[in-house]
Amino acid sequence: MTTILENNIIPLVTDEQRQAEETWRKSIPAQVFLNYFFAINYHIQENDDATGGLQHLPYFRAHQADLTDADIPNITKLLHACWSTEYALRATAELGDEDYLRNALHWTFPQAYHTILSGLQAFLYTTGVRSNNSSLIQREVGRLVVRNAYPRPVSFYAAGAYGDFSIHRLPLAGYKAGLHIAGKEIEAQAQIGQFLRTTRKMKAQITRQQVQANPNTALRSQKTGKVLDKWTPQHWQQITWRLGYTTIFDLLSRLRISQTSREIERYVEAEIDFKLFHQSLLNIVSYLNGIHESYVAKAMGLERYQQLLADLPKHLQHSFVADRLRNRIEPLLTGEAPAQMNIAA
Repeated sequence: MTTILENNIIPLVTDEQRQAEETWRKSIPAQVFLNYFFAINYHIQENDDATGGLQHLPYFRAHQADLTDADIPNITKLLHACWSTEYALRATAELGDEDYLRNALHWTFPQAYHTILSGLQAFLYTTGVRSNNSSLIQREVGRLVVRNAYPRPVSFYAAGAYGDFSIHRLPLAGYKAGLHIAGKEIEAQAQIGQFLRTTRKMKAQITRQQVQANPNTALRSQKTGKVLDKWTPQHWQQITWRLGYTTIFDLLSRLRISQTSREIERYVEAEIDFKLFHQSLLNIVSYLNGIHESYVAKAMGLERYQQLLADLPKHLQHSFVADRLRNRIEPLLTGEAPAQMNIAA
């Protein structure tokens, strides 16, 4: 007779292992989000070289604006908002405490978005686009990206109808994206490509909801006249023009997460490298703000832009703003050999 000692059976998976697995599973969305922004920063760092700068872009060389004395205060106000928000973002990152950075996502996400938005608005002001309408801003900046107004590292974009998206200026974007931090350019481009596709998909779905909710724009059945519930590829193509192009600025708009939403809590409770997340965000912010500042300085004239910085509020004096002027903008506009862009925080 065989006796089975059930009490001596050792479980294959311990409670600690189950808990670790559950924590990892819950952290996947936040890890993927970190991967995306790290990949963008990695791609910028890898492609930010002497041949990829603003000085080589015909659009930048031709950029000029007929600005009046009344325009300067409006541009200055936008730049002050941009720089003060970046100042706050940098102050958070410099504190460096892991727990603090984890909870700081409630405000650093929107801060990263709004500092870039304000700098972009200052640039758009010099092109004649003077609006706070987010849809108009997204459409105009999409056109600028496609027209090569931005350096190679951030000139990528997605186009096409739902289910038939195409990625441009990211030749390696078709590869399968992994769940790990990018260590090679192919991995970074794959993750950026996936970020572009998922963002454009969300944008298309939201646009469809808006179109179908309006009786004047809703697509209807030719037989019954009723609002369509199911769409074919042909129906998706009919609203593609409403999407514009999906660019890095659409990806950054994903940072607009309400601090009261459940989604932000998923990131706060995740087990990811929050220091790396903040560093990646700050590098992207500095790079894009530097581009917009260069356009504004060229439109205003270097001397008038230097005077604007000389009159900055005390907290912005002798800061990253002056550093970008000295290391990036002045060499660019004076024709001297530009220094390698220092985009580290």
